[in-house]
Amino acid sequence: MLSVMHRVSGAIAALTIASFWLSTLISELFLTQSAIVTVKTLIPYGFLLLIPAMAAVGATGFRLAKGRSAGLIGAKRKRMPFVAANGVLVLIPAALFLSWKSQAGAFDAAFYAVQGLELLAGATNLTLLGLNLRDGRRLTAPRRRAASKA
Repeated sequence: MLSVMHRVSGAIAALTIASFWLSTLISELFLTQSAIVTVKTLIPYGFLLLIPAMAAVGATGFRLAKGRSAGLIGAKRKRMPFVAANGVLVLIPAALFLSWKSQAGAFDAAFYAVQGLELLAGATNLTLLGLNLRDGRRLTAPRRRAASKA
């Protein structure tokens, strides 16, 4: 049950971040300024889903690791502080700033500089979470193989 909760919360977190990233990119490249304002206004509300999902994936991951820190588990554990710090120190403040600036209609150099930083930080977190997903699948591969033979 714990592993199911870990997988589901990880998927929710990754898909939420991906939806923020893609909606930002699509609105900036192809949609109107009004659509950008809508996207930037709604993203902070998505934190109500993202933050509990990230907390759940972290908590279940630590429980599943059972104190181990070598190999693939160690690699996953080393990535997570970067994901968390990137989220708390860069992505959340950037999203709040961009929401505020867009609602004020201030699409200036500061807006686009922070927007670029947010896209880069989001892509970094998606990459790190993807690496964790890959390593998690490698960790559970023997169990999946055994289950398929039974």
